[in-house]
Amino acid sequence: MANYYSDHPEIGFYLNHPLMARIVELKEKGFADAKEYDYAPVDLGDAIENYKQILDITGDVAANIIAPNSESVDLEGPYLENGRMIYASKTFENIDATRKAGLWGVSMPRRYGGLNLPNAVFSMLSEVVSAADAGFQNIWSLQSCIDTLYEFGSEEQRQKYIPRICAGETMSMDLTEPDAGSDLQRVMLKATFDEKENCWRLNGVKRFITNGDSDIHLVLARSEEGTKDGRGLSMFIYDKRNGGVNVRHIEHKLGIHGSPTCELTYKNAKAELCGSTRLGLIKYVMALMNGARLGIAAQSVGLSQEAYNEALAYAKERQQFGEKIINFPAVYDMLSRMKAKLDAGRSLLYQTACYVDVYKCLEDIERDRKLTPEEKQECKRYQRLADAFTPLAKGMNSEYANQNAYDAISIHGGSGFIMEYKCQRLYRDARIFSIYEGTTQLQVVAAIRYISNGTMLQNIKDMASSVCCCTTATNLSALKARVEALIPVYEEALAAAKALENQAAFDFLARRLYDMTCELVMSLLIIRDAAEAPELFEKSANVYVRMAEEDILGKAAYIKNFKVEDLESFKAAESC
Repeated sequence: MANYYSDHPEIGFYLNHPLMARIVELKEKGFADAKEYDYAPVDLGDAIENYKQILDITGDVAANIIAPNSESVDLEGPYLENGRMIYASKTFENIDATRKAGLWGVSMPRRYGGLNLPNAVFSMLSEVVSAADAGFQNIWSLQSCIDTLYEFGSEEQRQKYIPRICAGETMSMDLTEPDAGSDLQRVMLKATFDEKENCWRLNGVKRFITNGDSDIHLVLARSEEGTKDGRGLSMFIYDKRNGGVNVRHIEHKLGIHGSPTCELTYKNAKAELCGSTRLGLIKYVMALMNGARLGIAAQSVGLSQEAYNEALAYAKERQQFGEKIINFPAVYDMLSRMKAKLDAGRSLLYQTACYVDVYKCLEDIERDRKLTPEEKQECKRYQRLADAFTPLAKGMNSEYANQNAYDAISIHGGSGFIMEYKCQRLYRDARIFSIYEGTTQLQVVAAIRYISNGTMLQNIKDMASSVCCCTTATNLSALKARVEALIPVYEEALAAAKALENQAAFDFLARRLYDMTCELVMSLLIIRDAAEAPELFEKSANVYVRMAEEDILGKAAYIKNFKVEDLESFKAAESC
């Protein structure tokens, strides 16, 4: 029987990530839970086996329930009835199956009914679910909003809401509005304190809210009257049981049809403040968005895997001119590039997830005791790494998902344009990945300060010095040397862009610098992985480094030859 986890050993490989032992040590806090919960691990090996079992269960549900339901969900979609969103019928089956499998609230501590899974393992689950149906992954993975409530809410709120998510209730994050998309400082949904009822009341409209008729909402609203920027925004918890919010419209979208995207009207809706006032956007939404962006990276990797699977299977079967098309150079070149992007992107995803895990675990420990000076330094280090790498993981994997879905259709030829083939749905679903939770352009904005100040250059140099290929009898040492030769090319391009001393010109070149940064990072990561598991990654390392080399050299030449006055020609072209 198919299993979306065990059928792809590349996923399980990252359970052996160099940081995993430290993550488990921190997450399990000395394995204290084993004294109280018979399902809690007693040591590192037990924890890893536990993760494998959960992943295997998820892989089974994904392959044998969610994936077979995906076509029906795509065709039916959710609908509106008396101000309420109703899921497609097969979506209810998916929710029921994942509930019965115990796959809700999995990142939460066991004392609230969760499984205490690290972010890296949750990302693996997200990848597996997304491979089966990216639209359902949106519904299922939004349970991770509870991490924000756990981090910033009161203990009373944790005890009230977290067990409900662990039991299978759904969540949403209600951020955007008709006049506030990427620019969330313009949010105007009004929050006023009701002295008589000792609660907050929310009034206004939210738009483009994924899973917008969920059970529990985290809502960004303006609590400070007279303000117009992010300092007047706070985060609130809205419980659907209290009423006051209706679905006015469900968007008809290009893809992810099973994922309801709603316009909501708040009319005197009762809500609770989460954390402190004025920190809604500045602190809480930033944490929420970083988690969501990592979730989209996992979603992208899952869909990339499925697109590659579909393309490979078709190429093995389809014959033209008396030959299987997989034997045509143009086709196997495309397939090899798809697999290389998939493997390199996955490595970046789990590298980033592990960085997030280390600092988040340390922050959680700090709730119970003071961190040692060494732990404080470790926390700061990994938080900086997570902040720098998250926009790389989200941006590049979402772009790769789009490219792989596009190439899957190309390999199918005319059949790929026919609705009966899965690859057209993957293509439609993938398009949103590089848009929601921050467009790729916004990921560039988030990453560029780490690029311009030399942080990523130093990270790349550190990674290059730590990658060891000496234990393998392969060509990996030669590949590593080729990547190392690209680092000064990248450094010179960065210096050339900064030497222009023109912010508009630097911003214009930022995407190229971002792409070069990502490609160097992923080249080093895939070489590292190939050194550990050549049977899984050596081919992809060979292909990816060649792709990166081709791209970096071209972008470096573009940047070095760019002049400030060149901007005018682009502006002129735009105005024609």
